[in-house]
Formats: sequence, structure tokens, C-alpha cells
Amino acid sequence: MTFLGARAQYRRADSGDIAVTEDPHGIILVTLRELERSLRALAAANPGPFPASHVNRAFTAIYILQSSLDFDKGGEIAVNLFRVYEYCRLRVAEAFRREPAPRLADAADHIAGLLAAWQQIGGKA
Repeated sequence: MTFLGARAQYRRADSGDIAVTEDPHGIILVTLRELERSLRALAAANPGPFPASHVNRAFTAIYILQSSLDFDKGGEIAVNLFRVYEYCRLRVAEAFRREPAPRLADAADHIAGLLAAWQQIGGKA
């Protein structure tokens, strides 16, 4: 999936106010920010009912982030990022299935750490 395709898909997910950017770094930044926002909203709604819009947004953001990874160039970093995104996907799936205590705040904290790191490397990329 290209970054343009990812951006278009995210727009179709009823994402609200998202800054439009052509920069690949900026697209990932916006996607991480929206994923953290949705995970926090889902954590706040725990034990439910979980807002369907945030479930959809979280799944879409995770898909964009996972599909943007380049395992050939990224090596171990790409593998570890995929694992973090997969952890988040599983937590959102638990919430979607209305399972008790899906650890959404923990998932949001992981994404917040990635977001902070991504913001720091922004000027260097």
C-alpha cells in the first residue's frame, strides 16, 4: 500500500479533523496521533460500550501502520514495530468482542511512546 492509498483509506474511515500532509513522515505522525487518541477514548469507555467510530479508527490506523512497514529495509525495528501494532490490534479486538479489561490504556501508552520518538526524529528524517 502506498502512503497516498493509506491516507485515502484513513480519510474514508470517518476520521474527523486530520491534518492533510503529503510527507510520508507526516502521514505516519498523524496516524500514530489518531491511533493514540482512539485507544485513549476506548480506554475511557472501558468496560463499554465502546464507541464504534473509535474501534474503526483504531483498526484503520493499525492497518496503515502495519502495511507501511518495510521489513527488508527496517529489519529488527520493523519487526518490533509490527509487534507493537499487533498488540494494539489484539487489544482493540478484545474491546470489539466486549471482553473484560482489554488493557487499552497500556496499548495507548505504547503508541504514545512511539509517537514521542517519531516526533523527535521528524526534523532528522
